[in-house]
Amino acid sequence: MNKEQNNIKYILYARKSSEAEDRQVASIDSQINELLKIAERNNLEIVDTMVESMSAKKPGRPVFNEMIKRIEKKEASGILCWKINRLSRNPIDSAQINWGLQQNTILHIKTSERGYLPSDNQLLMSVEFGMANQFILDLSTDTKRGLKAKAERGWYPCPASIGYMSNPAKRKGEKEIIEDPERFYLIRKTIDLVLTGVYNPREALEKATKDWDLRNRDGKKIAKSTFYRLLSDTFYYGVYEYPKESGQWYNGKHKPMITIEEYDKIQQILGRKGKARPKTHEFPFTGLFRCGECGAMITAENKVKRQNNGNIHYYTYYHCTGRKDPNCKQKTIRVEKLEEQIIGLLDRLELPKEFIDWGFQVIREENEKDARAEKYINLKYQREYNDCNERIKGLIDMRASKEISAEEFASRRYELTSNLSHLKGLIDDSHATSVTNLDKIEEAFNFAENAVNRFKSGSLKEKAQIVSNLGSNFILKDGILNITVREPLIYNIEASVEAKAIKMALEPVKNCEDKTKLWSKFDQSPVLLPGSDSNRRPIGYTYPLIS
Repeated sequence: MNKEQNNIKYILYARKSSEAEDRQVASIDSQINELLKIAERNNLEIVDTMVESMSAKKPGRPVFNEMIKRIEKKEASGILCWKINRLSRNPIDSAQINWGLQQNTILHIKTSERGYLPSDNQLLMSVEFGMANQFILDLSTDTKRGLKAKAERGWYPCPASIGYMSNPAKRKGEKEIIEDPERFYLIRKTIDLVLTGVYNPREALEKATKDWDLRNRDGKKIAKSTFYRLLSDTFYYGVYEYPKESGQWYNGKHKPMITIEEYDKIQQILGRKGKARPKTHEFPFTGLFRCGECGAMITAENKVKRQNNGNIHYYTYYHCTGRKDPNCKQKTIRVEKLEEQIIGLLDRLELPKEFIDWGFQVIREENEKDARAEKYINLKYQREYNDCNERIKGLIDMRASKEISAEEFASRRYELTSNLSHLKGLIDDSHATSVTNLDKIEEAFNFAENAVNRFKSGSLKEKAQIVSNLGSNFILKDGILNITVREPLIYNIEASVEAKAIKMALEPVKNCEDKTKLWSKFDQSPVLLPGSDSNRRPIGYTYPLIS
């Protein structure tokens, strides 16, 4: 170190980013400690320490730029850094350093390996900067190649969309996208609300946030803009574009949350380009029914009739949009005629209160049997689960004592954790299945109770919700509405006639003895015991609302 360099004031610059380029670089604290030792050995005067946690692959680092400005203001004329690639990995920042040396604003750059002076041959520094920049270019190329290969294998190479997560059992670079157990079905339920046509996306999200405590992975409420983007993301029906705007589409191997038909219906509801959208929200059944002749959606409109005597009458008509076939011959139908048919089906679904009481008693007894069976099965699974946990702990102890290699540990640990996850799923599914079956029957009974009165006195939104809950595949043709009734409600239709007939034969039911007789008749009926009637219409049977 010559006398001129003894008078130089240095800025200690330490940098480490979290990206792949710097994974092998010493931590910032380690850099600072080593550089301080170098300064002490070489009697260097440090006027400031500047720290940055940002990649140097692009220009625009605020701390680096501030350091250059301070050097230009003569606050310092030397730089102390761990290696030359800490200063730059891009040609623009590299040029600033080279120019500073040539203009003698930078008099000395000291690294852990060597020093750089204005009088030195600049070719060597340019080569080193070029190598640092080439490393970034190669890393970028390799990363893009790896991500593209992953996309081609059917795995979305970007952070998992909400409702999904990266498989924690897989190693980095090999992670698959799986369902997020906390959010997958909540997101699906929220989308279902939108699909009914009763809730707009904002209302559906508010309900999910308030009633179901839906949150993102950070525990925060999902923003409306995020939910709207979700509804238009093809990833949710199993297809994705990578990179974005590239025109390269892939079929994902992840489990789709919705079907492509549901996706198209959502776009129609949202009014996306090329999709039809009802222009008003005052008609409860728009977005639910399709024309039985051409397959287009059914829309509605209000008409006003003014009589010569001054009376004014308002009518609501439903009709085919004609978007698929402008020559569709289906006629309009008054809303009153439609509602008559719906009320007729709801009446066929209604069950006597005495039958509902009996039904819940049967459900409770069956549930107790299921609970006993479930308890036995879960005890078996739980023992296997606990044993697997103990084996993982033992494996960790073996690795800690170096009884097995890192490769063997990783392989066996992956096998055990996969089995552990499988057993946890079996335990959860066993409980969920029995609860789900019970919930379905209870839902059907609760839906049927006073369904007619609830529909007649309900708001437009409540009417739409009731109709949507009846089933799917609503087809209107020649003035007759056909519905594919949901599975739990099919039993109601079959049971209603039988239960009402039995009750009528024993009426009036005045006391406990009459109730016991009635329940006994219900017990003896093959129609009323779910699943016992081989002649029952199959699930998915489409019921015409006018028979």
